[in-house]
Amino acid sequence: MAAHLALAEASRLAEISQAYERVARRRTLYTLSLLGLCVLSIFGGLFVADQANSGGFWTGLGKFFDYPAELFIGAYEEGLVGLFALVLQYLPYLIETVNIALVSTLLAFFLGGALSFVASRNLVSNRLAVAAMRRVMDIFRAFPEIVIALLLVLIFGPSPVAAVIAVTTHTIGALAKQFSEVNENCDLKAAEGIRSVGGNWLEQIRFGILPQVLPNFLSYTLLRLEVNVRASAILGFVGAGGLGAELKMVVDWNYGADILVIIFMLVLSITSIDYLSGWMRQILIGQTGQV
Repeated sequence: MAAHLALAEASRLAEISQAYERVARRRTLYTLSLLGLCVLSIFGGLFVADQANSGGFWTGLGKFFDYPAELFIGAYEEGLVGLFALVLQYLPYLIETVNIALVSTLLAFFLGGALSFVASRNLVSNRLAVAAMRRVMDIFRAFPEIVIALLLVLIFGPSPVAAVIAVTTHTIGALAKQFSEVNENCDLKAAEGIRSVGGNWLEQIRFGILPQVLPNFLSYTLLRLEVNVRASAILGFVGAGGLGAELKMVVDWNYGADILVIIFMLVLSITSIDYLSGWMRQILIGQTGQV
């Protein structure tokens, strides 16, 4: 009897092993086919571009390092004193870029947080209101910041106001989506207890839900701040102010040292914000949150 059971178990394990091997081979085949399709699409696009005289990829590939070399040569000719003077010259524009990101993120934190509670299925019983709010959030996220900024520059003229509105609009949709998912995973026992003693919906949110979700809200907001600093710099290329506008100007005039200094300042500032926000997120995650 024991030998029969052992034989049956061995046969079952052999079947499972064969099934696993079949699935693994099929997944490998699908992966290789997808990679082959991607490579074929890339080289096909390059061939079509060359045939249409849109530019020679293979010709330009040999000159790939020529432009970076020109930037470093220009920076070397400028000297350390000249480079430091350029840093001081562009520092106000960097501060303006960071300010755009900070203001936009702060506005989106409050507005997106307010919208997220209405978009949470476990907090609002009216399904129509939840669906409508989620579609509003989708619309906010659908348009890239640079498209919104381009339209606003035409309305308000070249100014940081266009960048603030553009970044805030997109960030509201992004944060509200993330916040609503946090809300839907929270414990409702505290809110139910407040409702049982006569508390209204706002009181349930304020005292029962917000203390639980606030650390995650702040964590997502800090993460989004890094994204917004990069977005604020890019929006300068369409006239929305900040360091990006200066970068576009020096690129057009091919000022090698200026280009290298601005890129260095952007990389350094974004890296610093990344480390700072990462440290703050480690402190916030896992805390109960006090309001």
